[in-house]
Amino acid sequence: MNPLKSDEYPAIYSPYIDTVAGDVMELLKDQLTTFPEFLANITAGKSEFAYAEGKWTIKEVVGHIIDTERVMAYRALRFGRNDTKELIGFEPDDFVANARFNERSLDSFAEEFVLVRKSNLELFTHFNEHELARKGIASERLTSVRAFMYIIAGHLTHHRNVIRERYLGGE
Repeated sequence: MNPLKSDEYPAIYSPYIDTVAGDVMELLKDQLTTFPEFLANITAGKSEFAYAEGKWTIKEVVGHIIDTERVMAYRALRFGRNDTKELIGFEPDDFVANARFNERSLDSFAEEFVLVRKSNLELFTHFNEHELARKGIASERLTSVRAFMYIIAGHLTHHRNVIRERYLGGE
């Protein structure tokens, strides 16, 4: 796979993309096992903890990670299939507010994550270089199919680091 170029994504995604080192497909595959393992080490009592007033709980952060992966993969699918219609944005706070994530177990999130990620890996594996380079507009921003892979991987890394640092005290 060709490396990601700066003209394939808007700067708003840089904090996620900048966390990706090396082969993005290898990172996506690695996260398939490391993220559920990470979740397995969080106690049930901690899973509904929010580090400050108005912040999401760990369960809500994990649900947000999965929801965002679905949205970004959908965008990649549309653009990869050369659908040129502009896609509107989504509001993560609304998704979380309407998802009842705190009613679920972290084990259920781990299972869902694995299913979603396996499906997305299958999708990404079958894009060729031409399809990966295709671009479209989502949330009023021009982004390539390849960039969505980096965004998905980096978004998970970003939030995992937030969970580790702000929710688990650097554990």
